[in-house]
Amino acid sequence: MSARETVLTRIREALADLPAEQRTTTVPREYLRQAPGIDARDPAAVTSLFVERLRHYGAQSHRIHGDDLPGTIAAALREHGVHSVVAPAGLPAAWLADWAAEAGNRVVSDDPQLSPTELDAVDAVVTNCAAAIADSGTVVLDGGPGQGRRAPTLVPDCHVCVVRAEQIASSLPEVIGVLDPHRPLTWFSGPSATVDIEMIRVQGVHGPRQSVVIVVE
Repeated sequence: MSARETVLTRIREALADLPAEQRTTTVPREYLRQAPGIDARDPAAVTSLFVERLRHYGAQSHRIHGDDLPGTIAAALREHGVHSVVAPAGLPAAWLADWAAEAGNRVVSDDPQLSPTELDAVDAVVTNCAAAIADSGTVVLDGGPGQGRRAPTLVPDCHVCVVRAEQIASSLPEVIGVLDPHRPLTWFSGPSATVDIEMIRVQGVHGPRQSVVIVVE
């Protein structure tokens, strides 16, 4: 018996003498399920809120059309002095083609998996995402195609993430129901940061210090 099964068995035993109607409860759903102040059905308003929140948390953001994606990625990588990039399996090769064609730049595969030391020697990672949340400026990764495993998204100093406008929901309740809880979900809002005991926000503590989110509309 696993630890989980042991705990659940003990809970059932502790509740065994209660009437059936007291063993279950209905969770109230009266909380706000959409971001306040905007129409959650308005894609432009949702995207604008998402970009506003990204900037609040210190992330760089770009709103572009699909044809501009390779050039925008290349410009972002150049701006941060990137010469090596981890490209997860499933990431379209065309996204990095412009940048990779420049002398001195190289695309690194994570197959076989790179060690932490090898990842630390890579300048950046480029991914897409599973979903995004406008109200909190949050991007969600689930390890799907073009996202890869968690380590390459946390070790390199720069993370460039592509978000399609239709992936952005106005609030967390809208997103949580469409994500697969069995997948390795990673949530981030802007560059890595923490707040110390004096409530002073410090960036660059863990994970990428530079976060670039490209929104494709």
